Amino acid sequence: MPFIGNLGPTELIIILVIALLVLGPGKLPEVGTALGKSIREFRKAASDVKEAASIDPIAPEAPKPNVLSAPAPARTPDAPAADAASGSGPETPAS
Repeated sequence: MPFIGNLGPTELIIILVIALLVLGPGKLPEVGTALGKSIREFRKAASDVKEAASIDPIAPEAPKPNVLSAPAPARTPDAPAADAASGSGPETPAS
């Protein structure tokens, strides 16, 4: 509100005296408390809206490396199979 910047201490005292005359000394603290709560709630709501409107983009996660087991060594036709030497391969019936 641009007009509040132009209010000095003299103007604020005049406003408070007028409020005291209109509302009375018993009602003035209740009105001040209610006004303070209203301003506090308004500021909280305004900051919530501002926070919700200014969503920061989330940086995408770096792709995780694909962890696979090491590839089996390539067999060459002239090299013997490793599993045949260990005897863990398919068994052939003995005759």
